[in-house]
Amino acid sequence: MSENGPAWWEDAVVYEVYPRSFADADGNGVGDLPGLRSRLPYLADLGVDAIWVTPFYPSPLVDGGYDVSDYRGVDPLLGTLADFDALVKDGEAHQIRVIVDLVPNHCSSAHPLFQAALAAAPGSRERARFIFRDGRGPGGELPPNNWKSMFGGLAWSRVTETDGQPGQWYLHLFDTGQPDWNWRDPDVPAFFDQVIRFWLDRGAAGLRVDVAHGIFKDPELPDDPDPDHLYSPVNAPSAYHHRPELQQLYRSWRAILDSYPADGFPGARTAVGEVWADTPGTLLPYLESGGLPQVFNFELIVASWDAAGFRHAIDGVLALADGSRAPWVIGNHDVARPVSRYQLDEGFGPQTVRQLVSLGHTRPETGARRARAAALLLLALPGSAYIYQGEELGLPEVADLPAAARQDPRFRRTHGKLLGRDGCRVPLPWTPAGADFGFSETASSAPPWLPQPSGWGAYSVEAQLGDPDSFLSLYRTAMRLRRGHPALGRGTMRWIDGPDEASGLLCFAREPGFVFAANLGRAHAPLPPHREILLASELDAVGSDGSLRPDTAVWLSV
Repeated sequence: MSENGPAWWEDAVVYEVYPRSFADADGNGVGDLPGLRSRLPYLADLGVDAIWVTPFYPSPLVDGGYDVSDYRGVDPLLGTLADFDALVKDGEAHQIRVIVDLVPNHCSSAHPLFQAALAAAPGSRERARFIFRDGRGPGGELPPNNWKSMFGGLAWSRVTETDGQPGQWYLHLFDTGQPDWNWRDPDVPAFFDQVIRFWLDRGAAGLRVDVAHGIFKDPELPDDPDPDHLYSPVNAPSAYHHRPELQQLYRSWRAILDSYPADGFPGARTAVGEVWADTPGTLLPYLESGGLPQVFNFELIVASWDAAGFRHAIDGVLALADGSRAPWVIGNHDVARPVSRYQLDEGFGPQTVRQLVSLGHTRPETGARRARAAALLLLALPGSAYIYQGEELGLPEVADLPAAARQDPRFRRTHGKLLGRDGCRVPLPWTPAGADFGFSETASSAPPWLPQPSGWGAYSVEAQLGDPDSFLSLYRTAMRLRRGHPALGRGTMRWIDGPDEASGLLCFAREPGFVFAANLGRAHAPLPPHREILLASELDAVGSDGSLRPDTAVWLSV
């Protein structure tokens, strides 16, 4: 809370935009900032408070833009700095703030500072900005330790020195084209302080911090006792995750954020850290006073589909802080889409997309019903929530993309063992028909950068706007009710126990006068006492006997 009262981000609904897949204004098959700007009225009508725009910076696109070669520019494929400025200006006219994505763990191997490091000698100032080390074994032919990349394979690559001989190794916890910065070198934090101020000065309302649980590494670079972390769904504390040094850095960034005026638009500046953690308790240091304003919790993504699993996930977070500090999400650009993921009873894991391929389309109705119920849960919890583009349309994971179309380095580096994240990044459909379902605003355009399925138009915005039972109508109604109901947004909640542990009923109250109920079981469950149903996830959610059907949810007034 700021001196001017509650900050806007404490109960905000933020919409994540993956710009390459949102809207294409120039017809080159790639979404761009002008396309996003043209769709601001849609987002305003949806009812969002802010948009988080994933990286739009110049990039070789080794990892979908998260390999940044210029932190203070716009990739020509996506527009110009003037387009960004216009987006911020038009966003303000719609009361929509713009959050930019900060990528501090690594840059692109094409970044000028890394290119200078490659051209410099071992031990030079240029190399000190990154993590270069001599190899082990005869002639240094073995990497400095056993660390593996998050995308598969070794986390080290050996360089050829200027004399043509094999030389040092550099660390890249992701792709070879994404060398890790050395945050123990003073040049690096000073560089990023300038980057942060650059975007805040241009009107950004805040930052989403990529890999916020990484960045610092143990200076001794010890071997990893469990190097096969790639196949684990979460990140436990280690020599490269959740280092204590992070918190001093984030306190310095909070000071920068707080140096900007909180009055007027966009209000207090925020930052939300991407922190994947093994348990909610691992989040605790990130939530200490004076650090990052917010840290994502991903507990609803990894939770199994049952009342006990969801309640455990929610309790674990609320025991640390309310949802204003730890925003809720059910999906993002890194995980399989909820509509498809919820076909499975267990929570998200690294092999989820492969499981969906094996499952085929045998439970699409189950996944859709559950995703609608999860949306009402997301928007009823205390604090702020993030929605990934297309969730409001009920888009499924495109799990059967051909191998030739896949661009995710995770697919390439695991030789197809992990299918990667392309399936949740397929460009949005805006119209029911057309070669690209309205993704491009031009009459003649190149094919979208990822192929859309033949039936994609059925999920389009235009097809859903006139349907009162569509995903889009559900989200729009829920967002309108959330904004107008005094019980929703920031505040507390209390659980309402179901009739028995096996009922599958998940119920909580928000004051004044609001109750959420979801049936995550296999049989009908009785609703708690109420005056009226404000919103139901399905038209048939409540049976003629007043009971709640499986895989549905309701908002109630009491």
